[in-house]
Amino acid sequence: MNQNDLIKRINENYPKLSKGQRLLANYIIKHYEKAVFLTAAKLGKIVGVSESTVVRFANELGYDGYPKLQRALEELVKNKLTSIQRMEVASDRINKQHILKSVLQSDAEKIRYTLEDINAETFDQAVDMILSARKIYILGVRSSAALASFLGFYFNLIFDNVKLIHTNSVSEMFEQIYRMGPEDVVIGISFPRYSKRTLKAMEFARSRDANVITITDSSLSPMIPYANLSLLARSDMASFVDSLVAPLSVINALIVALCMKKQKELINTLQSLESIWEEYQVYDKNDDDINININYDLNRQKPNNQD
Repeated sequence: MNQNDLIKRINENYPKLSKGQRLLANYIIKHYEKAVFLTAAKLGKIVGVSESTVVRFANELGYDGYPKLQRALEELVKNKLTSIQRMEVASDRINKQHILKSVLQSDAEKIRYTLEDINAETFDQAVDMILSARKIYILGVRSSAALASFLGFYFNLIFDNVKLIHTNSVSEMFEQIYRMGPEDVVIGISFPRYSKRTLKAMEFARSRDANVITITDSSLSPMIPYANLSLLARSDMASFVDSLVAPLSVINALIVALCMKKQKELINTLQSLESIWEEYQVYDKNDDDINININYDLNRQKPNNQD
């Protein structure tokens, strides 16, 4: 579905729509940025038609129910909302009495949608592409920088050819990627609102014939035209705070799959690292606290006549 698919469907079907359905069509075309967040009942009330008319309208356009029409609307507007608008929408959608429950349920839904939509064959191809790369570049900025950093941390344990791009400017970014070539892989991560810096990097990578893997939210993402392979994970396009639970889950799956492919080498690496971590006390083992607690518990359990 291209970005104008919904509008195209409305225009093509408009002559055969009923009077009430035409009211809905006109409202959506003029106010799609508002309509996207309305339930079928609310949309019907605003336009002055019944909820059943809204459902029939969605079916008339070729969508399997109103939720599918709403998802088409989301694709249309997701990159058009400002931070303030996203904040206002989130305020309307979240149950203020049960914020924790609302947010967790919303995140769980995004993982479920991702599981339904993601292409397993594409995922396997991405794993193979990464394994055969001469060098692996990882890039994500703004909120996606956290995902890139997480992926880079574990990739550096698995591979010795990883470069995590740290960038505060476009020029600084190009200084770190200008050597890439056809044998390299670039993993670009971006979600609405999509970063121009990341898009420019993906464009440059393709100009150098590097293999590009994108981790993004939709087949309509501006990242897609630059990608050899795309791993799609749902994110929250309305909330001011980006929901990156589903993308992180996909990244976890990618890391685990690569660990399984390089299990023997990884075991040797981790054995060496464990020795280094222990020597330089990287992790707190709490041995003293454990011994104190054990001795304390044993002393409490001693019989009175025992020394």
